[in-house]
Amino acid sequence: MSTLIENKTKPREAYDVDGRSVHTEERCATAFRSKREQHRYWLFLAFFIIGGLLCAFGLLVYNNPVPFDSPSFVPVVERRVVAVITMAIAALCQSMATVAFHSVTNNRIITPSLLGFDALYSTIQTSMIFFFGAGALIGFSGTGAFLTQVGLMVLMSLLLYGWLLSGKYGNLQLMLLIGIIIGTGMNSVSSFMRRMLAPSEFDVLQARLFGSVMHADAAYFPIVIPIVIVVGTLLYSFSNRLNVVALGKDVATSFGVNHRRSVIFTLVLISLLMSVSTALIGPLTFFGFLVATLSYQVAATYDHKYVFPLVFALGFFVLTSAYFFMYHILNTPSVVSVIIELFGGVIFLAVILRKRSL
Repeated sequence: MSTLIENKTKPREAYDVDGRSVHTEERCATAFRSKREQHRYWLFLAFFIIGGLLCAFGLLVYNNPVPFDSPSFVPVVERRVVAVITMAIAALCQSMATVAFHSVTNNRIITPSLLGFDALYSTIQTSMIFFFGAGALIGFSGTGAFLTQVGLMVLMSLLLYGWLLSGKYGNLQLMLLIGIIIGTGMNSVSSFMRRMLAPSEFDVLQARLFGSVMHADAAYFPIVIPIVIVVGTLLYSFSNRLNVVALGKDVATSFGVNHRRSVIFTLVLISLLMSVSTALIGPLTFFGFLVATLSYQVAATYDHKYVFPLVFALGFFVLTSAYFFMYHILNTPSVVSVIIELFGGVIFLAVILRKRSL
């Protein structure tokens, strides 16, 4: 017994080609390769959490046109709270959904938008104004309209999973290919309808097609927040199995994990998160990819129990800091999503050029 204890706690030494000791570290079965990487992870996580909270506080109270001791100060802050809560919801949905999607597809380049969520949202909005006019699009709001959009997106994704993943020859690559084809087709149809619109109708529609926290309505929060909390908790509790699924079908099966069932379960959670986020604030194609890619570089671990909190904190920090800078410094809050998508697209191209493959 004493020998086993000594072997377990005995420091591990690394040697160079001449047999000389290079460094010594304790043996440990953790998610990080070294204590240094673990400490770096917690430092970055703390930095993103504190930075996000500070930027959120700045969005609430900085440059408030109403004096602090005025009775109107609190109502102004309450209106800004809606935007901050929306940023937290969007950060959680987009970041966690992208990381989980990368894991089940075993590909860190593609994004959940390939399943057609953005294209379906664009088609719904364009069809409303094309067939019923701008008044119908403006009136297409409220809980009923929100649930309709979420329901259509989830239904489309479930049909896609049930058809392409449950068949005898079903596979994930075929599902992604069909998703790209469907999304491209819907984008083509919506683009054709937009060309037929009057200039005034096109302006109204274009404002809806850019993702922005300004689109969010606090009336949706009693529905959105419970869904996001439940789905996010389920996805986080699925971290250990997701670690195995990310190793591939053969390895997951050898460990006794039902790969297909786990993939379908994860994709259903991803579809819920993406549907809620897209219906709430509009499409954000590259935001999830941006924060996920940066998190992979910072986390230095593949364990989802550590990646999920970091990517959520980073996503919230990116949104709050971007809106604070563009709103209070440059006074152009409407272009925040454009800037974020621009940086995300640049990083996307950089990753593709570096890997030279999809």
